[in-house]
Order: sequence, then C-alpha cells, then structure tokens
Amino acid sequence: MKFDPVRWDKGTLTIIDQTQLPTRLDYITLDTLDAVWDAIKQLKVRGAPAIGVCAAFGVLVGIQQRQPATLQAARHAVTVIADHLATTRPTAVNLFWALERMRTVSVSGSDDDAPTRYVEALEQEARALFEEDQALGLAIGKAGASLIPEGAGVLTHCNAGGLATSGHGTALSVMFQAQKAGRRFRVYADETRPLLQGARLTTWELQQAGIDVTLICDNMAAQVMREGKIDLVIVGADRVAANGDAANKIGTYGVAVLAKAHNIPFYVAIPRSTLDFSLPDGSSIPIEERAAEEITHGFGLQTAPDGVAVYNPAFDVTPAELITGIITESGILTPPFTESLNPSPPEQVAS
Repeated sequence: MKFDPVRWDKGTLTIIDQTQLPTRLDYITLDTLDAVWDAIKQLKVRGAPAIGVCAAFGVLVGIQQRQPATLQAARHAVTVIADHLATTRPTAVNLFWALERMRTVSVSGSDDDAPTRYVEALEQEARALFEEDQALGLAIGKAGASLIPEGAGVLTHCNAGGLATSGHGTALSVMFQAQKAGRRFRVYADETRPLLQGARLTTWELQQAGIDVTLICDNMAAQVMREGKIDLVIVGADRVAANGDAANKIGTYGVAVLAKAHNIPFYVAIPRSTLDFSLPDGSSIPIEERAAEEITHGFGLQTAPDGVAVYNPAFDVTPAELITGIITESGILTPPFTESLNPSPPEQVAS
C-alpha cells in the first residue's frame, strides 16, 4: 500500500478524504467526535472494515474530547460515544462489531483502575482491530488469488480495496495477490452509480498498483459479459447473513443476476467479521437510504427536474443461490453456506 486510509498516530486520527478522490489525495484529521461521525456518514471514510476501524479510533477521539475524571465517567462516556457513532450507517455490520468490542473493554479491568489505564486499554483494542484488519485483508487475497488465471477478465462493482479497509482490501486484495503471483489479467470496473465509487476509487487503486483496468458504466456489464470479456466477478460486501445472502453496494444484485445468466462465477470477498449470524437471511438486513440529492444533483450538477420523487437505497442484497463462493481469511467457502459459513462462530452483534 502506498497510502493509509485510516491512521492513528500519537493520539491523532487521520483518514483519506475519499470524497476528494481521484483528483486529490487529501488526508484530514478527525479531532472531534462530530468530525468522526460526519466522516463516516458523508463517506469520507467508507467500506465496512474501514468504517469499523475508524469508529473504534473514533471512540478514543470522543474520550480525549470529554476528558473523564473517573473510571465510572469514562465507562459511561464510551457507551454514549459508541451509541452515537452507531447512528451513522445501518448496513455495514463491522461498524457495530467494532463498537461492541470497544464497549467490552468498558466492563474489563478493576474498578480501582485509573481512567488513564482504561483509556490505554481502549487504545490497545482499537490498535488490535486495525492490525487484525490488515492481516485479514492479506489472508483474503491469498485465499482467492488462484481464482484469477492468466489472461482473465474480472468484473468488480463499487470499491473493496485498501480504501475500504485499513490495508489490503477484500475483493481487490484478491487481485493484488494474483498480480503478485505474476499473473496478468484485466479488471473491468463498474462506475457504481450514483456516487461513482468504482470510477473514482477502484480505478484509482488499480492504476496505483499497475493493474490493467477498464472503466465501464453500470449498464454496460451485460454487454461486456456477452462479448466474452468477463471470466469471473469478485465483489465485497457490507453484511452477510447466516445463509450467505450478501448486502453490498446498490447494483451488485443486478451484476449477480447477469453473471448467472452468462454462466460466469460470482464471488464475494469478506472478512468473517462481516458475517452476521443473528440474521437467518438477507431479508432482515437493514438497507440504508441516502439523500435524493445524490441522484438529482450528483457532484453539484442538477440532472433531474425539481420536485421529482427519488428512491435511493445505498445497498441491495444478493441471494446466496447466485453466489459461487465466499472468499474469507479461512479460505473459499462454497454452498450450502448454512454449513460452510459455520453457524456457531463467536457472537456477532447486529444493529
């Protein structure tokens, strides 16, 4: 990686402002809880793993801002801060999983501990989340790299690279590791309407890595498949239910349907922290709806008449039956996912 999507150094939280890419690579400091909340809500930091890591460090930012005088006050502050950050985005389960890990620290240790020791424990937990995420991304890439043969065409949707995590990425990590193994291939990146994460972020990351990438509009995917240019699809996900149904950026479901129609394998790459075993299937995954202006006034340009009704879900759910395999840090899992995903992992926390 030539950039740090999320950085914690000497008590300071810094992120890449992804809303400025690809024309500007800006690092911004988040020095208040409101700044962290806004960064997550406004997609300055995005991608399920990156949101979780940023939120964990965001708890520390909130604690530094409040300066609690007692351990009891510090524990209460963590609860209030975590509850506030949990209101940012409802779909990505990593957010809630990371915040719960920070809450768990609040019940550990002795009641006689000083607030400073408690804050040190919080920082240790946040750093552990960061380091685990980096290791998981690398492991996901290595687990799935063999899926990409020499000369393959790979389609991806949205951005599941280093920008969406704290390091290697998920879906793009597979591509980075295939490249490292010496294989040459071409990636077709959907632009990913309406916020163009594929056009602005994925193509930028792949260019940085020297991987052959071609940008296409979302509605071109079927034609590119029909022309025989796509051998497999790899995407990320923000939440995967116990049966394998996967919520990812809006448009992913359509890509999966097209892949099925053209007999193209469709893979989802995630860390196991993205699994939500509290939900039996995808029908219960909360779907974030975003502002109408993202469609009617995309990037400040009005492209629809005043007053038109808008429906703007940020995610859709791809049914498990359309998924060929789920790439995790523990390997490539195949259907039936109710068995291969392991229904008895460590407890997950839903929103």
